[in-house]
Amino acid sequence: MTLQRSLAPGEYYHVFNRGAHKFGIFREKSDMQRFLFEILYFQSPTPIKNVSRLACSFSPQEGFAVPDEHIERIIEKRSTELVAFCIMPNHFHLLLRETGESSIGRYMQRVLEGYTRFFHTKYKSSGHVFQGTYRSVHVKDDDQLMHLSAYIHRNPRELAAWKGKEEQYPWSSLQDFTIANRWGGLIVPDIIVSRFDATPNSNYADFVKTSPAKLLEEEFGTLQA
Repeated sequence: MTLQRSLAPGEYYHVFNRGAHKFGIFREKSDMQRFLFEILYFQSPTPIKNVSRLACSFSPQEGFAVPDEHIERIIEKRSTELVAFCIMPNHFHLLLRETGESSIGRYMQRVLEGYTRFFHTKYKSSGHVFQGTYRSVHVKDDDQLMHLSAYIHRNPRELAAWKGKEEQYPWSSLQDFTIANRWGGLIVPDIIVSRFDATPNSNYADFVKTSPAKLLEEEFGTLQA
C-alpha cells in the first residue's frame, strides 16, 4: 500500500485512520454525531458558530439543524468534496476529492483537531486520540473508485447489530446513495450513483453486497495491524 501525501487537485483519495492503540474513539452516539458534523460542515473554511449545539441537533432522518443559507455558503466556498463516508466505533473511512492545493490536508487538520479537543473535554483525557496522522491512498481509476465506495459502505457489517442492515446505519453514506440523500450538496456521490441510474437493471445496493471489495484491502488501504 502506498501512503499518498502529495495530493493532486481533481483527484480522489481514500482517507482513513483509527483510534490510538486501536481504542474506541466514537464511544457514544454523541461522539458519532460530532465527527459526522465536522466531516460535513468543515469542507469549507466558512466559520461555524455554536458547533456543539448544532452537532447535538442530529436526527437520523432530518440531519442537523443548520440553516440553508449557511449550507449554501459552505458548498459555494468548499475546498474539499466529501463523496462517501463511514464512521465506526474505532476508525473512520472517507472518500474525498481534492479540489485545491493541499485542501484535503487543511480539511483533515481541522476535522481531527476539532474532534480531539471535543474528545478530551468530554472524557477529561489527554494525549493522542488518533493513531498518528491520517492515511490517504490515491484512487487510480474508475474501477477502483467504484469498489472503494462499496468497501467503505460494507464496514457496518463488522458490527453484529448492523449485519444485513447496512443501509440503515446512520453513520455511513450508504443510505444517501440508495434511499435518500440526507445532506444535499454536502456530499457529492454523483460520479458513482449516476452510473447505476444510467444502466438498466443496475442497483447500487446490490453492487455493494456483491462487490469483492474486501479482497482488495491492500489496494484501498487497510486498517488491520
